[in-house]
Formats: sequence, structure tokens, C-alpha cells
Amino acid sequence: MPLGTLDRNPPPMFRQGTSAFSKLLFCAALAVFLMVADARFKLTAPARATLALVLHPLQRALLAPVDAWERAGDYLRGTERAMAAEDLARRQLVQQAERMARAAQLEAENQRLRALLELRPALPVPAIAAEVLYEAADPYSRRVVIDRGSQQGVQAGAPVINDAGVLGQVTRVHMFSAEVTLLSDKDAAIPVLNTRSLQRGVAYGGADGGAMELRFMAANADVKAGDLLTTSGLDGVYPPGLPVARVGAVERRGDSSFARVALQPLAQPDSVRHVLVLGPVQELERARSEAQAASAAAASASAPARGGSGAHQGAKP
Repeated sequence: MPLGTLDRNPPPMFRQGTSAFSKLLFCAALAVFLMVADARFKLTAPARATLALVLHPLQRALLAPVDAWERAGDYLRGTERAMAAEDLARRQLVQQAERMARAAQLEAENQRLRALLELRPALPVPAIAAEVLYEAADPYSRRVVIDRGSQQGVQAGAPVINDAGVLGQVTRVHMFSAEVTLLSDKDAAIPVLNTRSLQRGVAYGGADGGAMELRFMAANADVKAGDLLTTSGLDGVYPPGLPVARVGAVERRGDSSFARVALQPLAQPDSVRHVLVLGPVQELERARSEAQAASAAAASASAPARGGSGAHQGAKP
């Protein structure tokens, strides 16, 4: 039979239906439709959620060996870290015990010296723990808001400190919150004492909002970079001896009789989370004066009573 007469069409039972190109176009259009429907109308979200729910047990089963291996590694690493932390804590405990013994000895010596010199004893300052909620939205001031207010005993003018030093001062008190003006605010000022030279001065907030400066210092003043400044206690607001700032740079110019002293605050407000609100020293002074007046009045009132009873006993025979 000649080749040209052969029927090359497949038999009816082997027919392939539509062509491959038509199938490709259909699948491509279906894929585009599903992508658009999923992105715009979220039509496949229920199907995806159902599939994820069905496959979740299988995923957990497949991840079980990996989780067990990671937990074993974490256990071993955690044991090593715990042992190292315990060793470090023991060393720190020994150091702190030595410091506490030395501090107790110095405190007893300080009390004896104050009694010898007839100086008034240091005031115990109460403190209220607080947490910083957020920074105030005013772009022209440096303030933070804490979660303690008048209901917890916070008063306007109270100093606010953290573990590094003085942070600022309470300037506005609400029922359950309070605003704290930071030392770096342009309107803030605090009396300070140079711990090296024992020279007093006043530290002000910087214009850039992140630093401080020691103003009105003579050009020949004994101040150097690295000096530690603490509260002097002369204002009656801040207790003496609290760390405030450290001298960053000293600029002495020949055309000015004052030196420009830049300070770096020790308490950085950007990393502060928990603070202590101290009671104003003026309130403690007033309370102590009232207590002394009350004790003196009680003593003067009991003196005539004792004198009268003594006279009565003397006249009895």
C-alpha cells in the first residue's frame, strides 16, 4: 500500500481532545485569575486556611525530631550558661558583701563624726518605683511620662533618678501619671558639685536637647574632662551626692572670661525603663521641723507636771 494513502489520524479511542497549546492558554488564564482573585478578593483564603489546618499535624510530626534536637542543644547550652552565671553571681556576692561591710563601717563612722561635730543627721529620702510610659509629644521640650501620680504619693518638684544617676524632676502631676522634665531640657537647671575639686556650680540643659553644659564658670576654674558632678543639695530639692553628669569637654577662649564646659548626663533617657521618684527634701525638712517642735512642746508640757508632782510630794510630810 502506498504511504500517501495511510490514515495518520488516531483511532477514536486514542483521541487526545484539545491541543496542548489550548491547554497551556487555559491553565495560564486560570492561574492569572486565581492570583488576581486571591490578591483582590481573598477568595482562596478559606481554602488555604483549611489546607493549613489539615497539614498542621503532619508538619508538627515532621518537625518533632528537629524540635527535640534543638531542645537538647538548648538544654546543654542553658546548663553551661547557668553554671557560668552561678559562678559570676558567687563572685559578685563576695564583692558585694565586702562593699556592704565597708559601707556599714563608713556609715557608722559618718554618724560618729556628725555627732562629734554636732551636725544634723542625713535625711532618709523615701522613694516610689515607677515605669516610663512614653516620651511627651512636645518637640520643644524633653519630657517623659511615668505611671505614678498623686494617688501614689508623687509630688510636683520631686527628683527622679535611675541606677545611673539623676534623670530629671517631676513638673506636672496627674491622678495616675506624672510628667518628668529631663535634665537635658533647655529650661532645666540643677546645682552640682565637682567631686574632685569640690567646686560648686549650676548645670543647665543643652540647646540640642541631648547634652548639658556648666555655665558661668571662670576661664581659670579647676574643671577637667572626666570630672564627676553630683548634686550639691543647696537647692533643697535634690538630696546631696546623687550622680548627675560627667565633664565631656572644656573650651577656654581668650576673648571670654567664662569657660564653655560641655557635660554628658549619666542617666540616658533613651534607655531608661524603670525609675525612682524621691520625696522632696523640703518636705522632709518640714516634717522633721514639725516633729522637733512637737517633741519640744511635749517636753515643755511634761516638765511642769513633773515639777508640780515633785512639789506636792515635798509638801506632803
